[in-house]
Amino acid sequence: MSRQPPPRLHSHQTNWDTYKIMISENVELSPKLKTREDIESATDKFISSLKQAAHLATPTKTPQRPSTTLPLDIKRLVAIKRRARAKWQQSHAPDDRRLYNIASNKLKTALRKLRNDSFANYVTTLRRDDNSIWKPIRSRNKPQTPLPPVRKNTTPPGPWAKSDAEKVELFANYLAEVFTPHDNSPDPEIEREIATQTPPTEKIQAFTLQELTQVIKKLQLNKAPGPDLITALMLKEMPREGYQTLLYIFNAIRRLQYWPAPLKQAKIIMVLKPGKNPTDVASYRPISLLPILSKILEKLLLKRIYSDTNLQDWIPTHQFGFRRAHSTIQQCHRIADIINKAFEEHKYCSAVFLDVSQAFDKVWHQGLLYKIKRTLPPGYLNILKSYLRDRYFTVSLNNKTSTLLPMLSGVPQGSILGPLLYTLYTADLPQSDKTILSTFADDTAIFTTNPDPTQTTANLQEHLLEITNWTRKWKLKINESKSSHITFSLRRGQCPPVNINQTDIPQVESVKYLGIHFDKRLTWKAHVTSKRKQLDLKAREIKWIIGRHSPLSLENKILIYKTILKPVWTYGIELWGCASNSNIEIIQRYQSKLLRSITNAPWYVTNHTLHSDLHIPYVREVFLERIANHRTSIAKHPNPLMAPLLRSLTTRRLKRRWTFDELH
Repeated sequence: MSRQPPPRLHSHQTNWDTYKIMISENVELSPKLKTREDIESATDKFISSLKQAAHLATPTKTPQRPSTTLPLDIKRLVAIKRRARAKWQQSHAPDDRRLYNIASNKLKTALRKLRNDSFANYVTTLRRDDNSIWKPIRSRNKPQTPLPPVRKNTTPPGPWAKSDAEKVELFANYLAEVFTPHDNSPDPEIEREIATQTPPTEKIQAFTLQELTQVIKKLQLNKAPGPDLITALMLKEMPREGYQTLLYIFNAIRRLQYWPAPLKQAKIIMVLKPGKNPTDVASYRPISLLPILSKILEKLLLKRIYSDTNLQDWIPTHQFGFRRAHSTIQQCHRIADIINKAFEEHKYCSAVFLDVSQAFDKVWHQGLLYKIKRTLPPGYLNILKSYLRDRYFTVSLNNKTSTLLPMLSGVPQGSILGPLLYTLYTADLPQSDKTILSTFADDTAIFTTNPDPTQTTANLQEHLLEITNWTRKWKLKINESKSSHITFSLRRGQCPPVNINQTDIPQVESVKYLGIHFDKRLTWKAHVTSKRKQLDLKAREIKWIIGRHSPLSLENKILIYKTILKPVWTYGIELWGCASNSNIEIIQRYQSKLLRSITNAPWYVTNHTLHSDLHIPYVREVFLERIANHRTSIAKHPNPLMAPLLRSLTTRRLKRRWTFDELH
């Protein structure tokens, strides 16, 4: 089964001057927008005008037969082989068969040489300035594989979906269950609070043409379009009349506080999760494609929220996700600092890493609106209520589309407002004086330290009970089997288990959090081993272009290494770079071997010469550079939780290296 290309409204042959003229003639500059129906109609007309203009400005593509031109010597060998084959088929003599085999082998050898020479010429033309070097790498990394029959693995299993039409309906029905709250029963108190009208003290400030132009100018051209097929290029090529009409519609949406239906439909593509069973419908990850016009409006509205609200007043300090100047490495550094201090104080550090089941897809809309009303200025409640409600989605596969189904829960995946709304929904996650909370979006970790392992577990269990009650109230669910409990300690034994909903959380020796592997003694051995395996897989995928026998230029080989392979092992080096020399050497040996393969260097060329001539720093040098930058970013960090990381203990009981020890 071959995958069909997605439909497009324009191509490289589109006449954008014609496109601009048609929009200028067809759009209505100041449509009458006084009711919600007027907004719906104007939005539909605007989208239709863009689609019609792009369609008429793009010539019909006529299929062309591929032309194959072979060199004269290859054509001559083909003719010799055909004559030899015809003669042998007539005589069946051994000598004629031998001559036919000789002619066939000569042709195969010539064709193989032609392909190799053609490939070498193609690779040598790849350059960095026109980005042609990345095209073959992307095409090799994403092979097109056939999609097998799919079914819902329940007890008993559901029927098989074999055709594309059956598959999209199966995926759509499965997602309809996902986009439904865990508990859909209404809460009278919350319903009453939302229904209580609070007159807004100030209206949302109108959007300006300059703001709209800046947002559209920054749109990325390689983003896939939503269900309306409107692309960023179509918006960038609009004439001034198009910008003015779009601004007029957006300000009407802001004024009437109503989000039109054409901007609330999502097109979902299902992508198989790595290592999962391809026949199970639950093994696929939904990728939501939203209308680009909706994303532009969300960016404008988000800018107003930032200007009208002090986010620091309600976003907890332990939440590092979706925040400026907050990174995963900084959050993981907090965790490493907690563990190291527990080691120094001869304590047990017990931690639970929680897995919130379908966190973004199960956000309860009524509860979210309740928190929006309590947190944001009054003018944003109605427009966000309209934004969340009556959203629909379809599933698409090979140009087959499912029926339209509602999304009854969750924040829209791939949206601009989604991360902020989820942060607002979980901002009141219970905290405790006896524990330390660490969150990055829905990745939640709880730490507590104590010399007594029993007391450590008691403190952790008390906080888990509060979180369990909170998730039950706000209709979220924690997956106990996918959560992890680990005891960080240099002492023997471990803390007693903890439970959620009377189910013990599995105890592990190492845990992965935000891409960093933490083992119970914080040796970073598990993380280094994992990165070494990941490097092998990545290098195997691109060996054909950076390997010893590749004709690609050395400059481009080094560029690919720095862009694709080096970020794999440098991630988190600010933390694991203080590991023992034996662990550091695992990555260093890999880099040296890879550089030797890239350059096809003989055995007598030293590793020092390779690193020096190619201007590739050693792993230890990368670590020193990165921690210096990391320390600078922490020194001016706005979050007060980062300041203690700069204050190291004056006396150390253990001879363990911490992150910033190399700078002293």
